[in-house]
Amino acid sequence: METTSREGARDAAGPANAEGGSAALRTVDGYLRAPFAWYGLDEAFTGPRWLMQVGATSDGVVRHGATGHGEPPSIRPDASAEDRGRFAVVVTVGAGPVHRADDGTGQLDATTASSAAWLAGSGLLAATWPALLDHALRDDWLEQQTEAAFELADDLAGSAWSALSLPVDGVPTPFHYRESEFGWVLAGSAAGEVHLGAYGRGMSAYGLGFSVIGDIRTYT
Repeated sequence: METTSREGARDAAGPANAEGGSAALRTVDGYLRAPFAWYGLDEAFTGPRWLMQVGATSDGVVRHGATGHGEPPSIRPDASAEDRGRFAVVVTVGAGPVHRADDGTGQLDATTASSAAWLAGSGLLAATWPALLDHALRDDWLEQQTEAAFELADDLAGSAWSALSLPVDGVPTPFHYRESEFGWVLAGSAAGEVHLGAYGRGMSAYGLGFSVIGDIRTYT
């Protein structure tokens, strides 16, 4: 993230969750436009795989996206904790320095592992907010929790995170890892000009591995 403001972090990351807005691209075409490789769980995972969305700048440059694995999370008032999906989402963020948007609308901050942590943390919140929470209080709850996720992502060296080594394309790679009542979040950087984040629930992060997706269309 490497920024002094929340807005700067969001500019670097783009849309943070499934409510992404006009810059959110939800078809495989958006993934195919990315100038970087996409990552997902490696071949050890044999369950369902599915696309989520990509986030792009106002001038259409793809900056990040996510791929889902397992059971898509369900947020229903009548769903128990055991019946809301076992899933892991992998977030890929294209590495990039500070630069001005091509359309002159502003500056895009550099992306870092903190950008991936921010996207993963806010994504987990969007997927797992308490089902019994009064709808009128949902926005306040999300705002409060998202603020906390931002602060945590901006301090990967802090005590809230622990170290975890996981394979990326078969190479042991260091990640920052934390757990909460909603699930787990991790973030790090990989070779190939990308930062990786992930979040999930019901699937242990400790046994996961990541690899480049050869053909993103296999997730459709």
